[in-house]
Amino acid sequence: MVGVSINTVTKLLVDAGHACARFQHDAMRNLPCKVLQLDEIWGFVGCKEKNVPDEKKGEKGIGSVWTWVAIDSHTKLIPSWLVGARDLEHASAFVCDLAGRLRNRVQITTDGLKAYVQAMEDGFGGEVDHAILIKVYGAGQADEARYSPPECVGCDKHVGCGDPVLSAASTSFIERQNLTLRMRNRRFTRLTNAFSKKLANLEHSVALHFFVYNFITRHATLRMPPALKAGVADHWWTYEELVELIDRSPPEEVRPDATTNA
Repeated sequence: MVGVSINTVTKLLVDAGHACARFQHDAMRNLPCKVLQLDEIWGFVGCKEKNVPDEKKGEKGIGSVWTWVAIDSHTKLIPSWLVGARDLEHASAFVCDLAGRLRNRVQITTDGLKAYVQAMEDGFGGEVDHAILIKVYGAGQADEARYSPPECVGCDKHVGCGDPVLSAASTSFIERQNLTLRMRNRRFTRLTNAFSKKLANLEHSVALHFFVYNFITRHATLRMPPALKAGVADHWWTYEELVELIDRSPPEEVRPDATTNA
């Protein structure tokens, strides 16, 4: 349609992913965040988990993949993310990376995933106020079971560690961010044929998405990009500057960890 090879487009995605991940790795330091929300969003690479061939079951980079995301409740900044499995290893890696970017003691709200309990100890050594929010759902409608979640009828809040203010415990912002990711990145659409065929390409697209979200996109309530609100950026970035950033970054430059912005 546009006279450009698909390989050229894919190479541009790889270069953009490397450049955006490296820039955010360096920029997201000594952050003044005070209240954070964490969650994981599901996706898949190659095929859905139920369709993974027997000879490839358990192989990294095929089937279900989870993107761990943190958001600052005040500035809506995404300081850290990680693409990987939904297990203790990746939970700890994600929380440890997040802990290394913060200036102050923070309050963190997560869902009831048990891996977060050990991850908080690994990342913060107990120097964090961790609240756990578990949503209680009613019975779903039979004719909507496939597409609509059951109605949320309440929330149970618990102390994970430290001294969190339970009245302030919420996952509303991170759940809204999950919707933003699904709406703006076609690879995360639930019923799609635009899923990633390679894990690396999903990682690059996530890095590009969060760069645009943090530095370029005007947030509806902030009326500016989150990075500008948080003081991470000193000006409102443009897409032209993003292209210049990609051009300045060596194509072979690789992040220290290809599954995170660390």
